Amino acid sequence: MRKTLILFLTLMTLLETQCQSSKPAETSRAVEVAKQAFEQHAAYKEAALQDRRFKHKDIVPLLEQLRQNRLFQVQVAGQSIEGRDIYLVKVGTGKTKVMLWSQMHGDESTATMALFDIFNFLQNPGELKGLRDEILANNTLYMVPMLNPDGAEVFQRRNSLDIDLNRDALMLQSAESRLLKKLRDEIKPEFGFNLHDQSRLYTVGTTAKPATISFLAPAFDNAQTVNEVRGRAMRTIVGMNEGLQQLVPGHVAKYSDAHEPRAFGDNIQKWGTSVILIESGGYKGDPEKQYIRRLNFATILSALHIIGTESYAQYNLADYFKIPQNERYLYDLVIKDVWYKENGKDAQLDVGINRYEPASTTAKKGFYHRSAVEEIGDMSVHYGYEEIDGQGMTLVPGKVYDKPFATINELTPARAKQLLADGYTTVRMQNLPTQADPEDLPLNILTTTGRVNHGLALFRGANFVVKDKEGQVRYGIVNGFVYDLQGEKPQLFHGLIL
Repeated sequence: MRKTLILFLTLMTLLETQCQSSKPAETSRAVEVAKQAFEQHAAYKEAALQDRRFKHKDIVPLLEQLRQNRLFQVQVAGQSIEGRDIYLVKVGTGKTKVMLWSQMHGDESTATMALFDIFNFLQNPGELKGLRDEILANNTLYMVPMLNPDGAEVFQRRNSLDIDLNRDALMLQSAESRLLKKLRDEIKPEFGFNLHDQSRLYTVGTTAKPATISFLAPAFDNAQTVNEVRGRAMRTIVGMNEGLQQLVPGHVAKYSDAHEPRAFGDNIQKWGTSVILIESGGYKGDPEKQYIRRLNFATILSALHIIGTESYAQYNLADYFKIPQNERYLYDLVIKDVWYKENGKDAQLDVGINRYEPASTTAKKGFYHRSAVEEIGDMSVHYGYEEIDGQGMTLVPGKVYDKPFATINELTPARAKQLLADGYTTVRMQNLPTQADPEDLPLNILTTTGRVNHGLALFRGANFVVKDKEGQVRYGIVNGFVYDLQGEKPQLFHGLIL
């Protein structure tokens, strides 16, 4: 089968080479669309959605308001398991039907924000009126902005039955899955956009660059056959990638082409709709994915231009396979070549640390950060969003300051910094804070009788200090966050109540 695929691609490449000696003008137009949409995004950004953890109740008023605009047809297409309305928005009069669905996984909301930005663009296009008119004249769009509202309510991947909707295309065991299948069968779109988020720790191949956007034209069989339907999706992705390379060079990857027989993307491709998967990954300094939201806005509009003008036919199929593969070589923090003493013996090693976001009803953002050491040893082929060059330095477990503080108010920023400089990452407290947000804690907090082990170990929290050659603390690491004591306290730095 693989030989057949290679032969097919070789023949296609030869034919395309004969038909074109250079990239057509239409290709540059797609790039311009992406650049213009990216530059103008602020004019269309939906102000009601400013972070990732919005809920169904936050988008309903926006959709009901959209219903008042004659340009759109807004309807409740069905309900979730817990009875929340799932909306379908139709707009455009063009011959090509395009269906876009987002937040199939409740905690994957980046593209949902971008869709609401697109709604604003379609209502009030401003300087991009020509692009808006072209898209709506060539395409009819069908958009489901939040397919899994129950999962979004608690910001979890699965629905309220703990079913992964993207593994339910065959059995259709959940109401949301049955609705998506019903819409696909009734609309019969030529193109479909399956909009997701992926881990921020994915990289573009083996490079240090995060895979900020990853594409996939899902395979509809194990042989990864390329027919006309899948080929259209591949060619469109080539055009989308060309535009994104102007915006985030080197930050685009390709998701694995391995066939997943239960997945909606794979099956919708098989049912005759050209499916494009967009995965929103990570980008340094963008924890709430607002920059990536902007990239989604730009690349989706570029794709709608390519589809509406049918200019996908002018892209080389083989270029799809040149997009680097999604790999996983990133950590939130990597400490390299640092010395560590265990049982009286010194070892030089690397340490990889990741941070997680458990839900919290008391935290301002609805979650807090908890770190874990996830690699110890040779990390020469891995990278960190943050990195510490530990050459000549020593990693030392953080100490516990045993004299209790009465309240959190006594732990001033200056006092916390001095404690870090003295090697302490945790303090005891007589009265534990009950109202404080985790991000308000300058160090870890322990009860007067509590016990904790900050020694280096896999899957244990990351609480250390890094000392320079003179034995002075250069870096404090509290709950996986780094404080360079020669600089200012970083914006994101806090401990936990242990």
